[in-house]
Amino acid sequence: MGIKEQMEEIYLTMSEKDIPWNIETPPALLKKIFDDRKLIQSKVLELGCGIGNYVAYLSATGIEATGVDISDAAIATARNNVESKGLSCNFRVADVLEEHPELWNRYDFVYDWELLHHIFPNDRGQYAKNVNRMLKPGGRYLSVCFSEESPQFGGKGKYRITPLGTELYFSSEVELESLFAGIFQIEELKTVEVQGKFSTHLAVYVMMRKK
Repeated sequence: MGIKEQMEEIYLTMSEKDIPWNIETPPALLKKIFDDRKLIQSKVLELGCGIGNYVAYLSATGIEATGVDISDAAIATARNNVESKGLSCNFRVADVLEEHPELWNRYDFVYDWELLHHIFPNDRGQYAKNVNRMLKPGGRYLSVCFSEESPQFGGKGKYRITPLGTELYFSSEVELESLFAGIFQIEELKTVEVQGKFSTHLAVYVMMRKK
């Protein structure tokens, strides 16, 4: 079963409260960025937005926000949720490993919050190029993904299977520096502790700027 089919099954069969990454409010590290008043006049894109909680948060603060996800079910729920809140957000179903020229050079800030560990090394180069194309000149990009130092799901190995049956790739700071340094100017690279829905975990945090 591919990642799209896995995500469709999760969003169609699990309640929102049981999906581990479905958190209503942004984590502290992300909220700190969102609350920077410099974003107010920005166009922001979230890759792997799920049911759109963080996109809705941005919209409620007056920021023009768009969310992309591979799951039709997730995007349908996201649209229903923001409509019920009276918010104006943009959502679209899209595979981030494919090229989307209609999104190129449109965004001041793009981020993926714990999406990259779903993308394996062979596909990451293409993914990074796609993100770079979506940014306006000088735009910024944040990527946060599970660290190989994190004890989650057995705590050993680069590839680990989650209780939901999905397979994730756990990264190092060195790997992400090598991945991104060729096309982005890395402003900050560090391993951070993130409060998840059910427990804390370690993640690699990379803030970058388009060259």
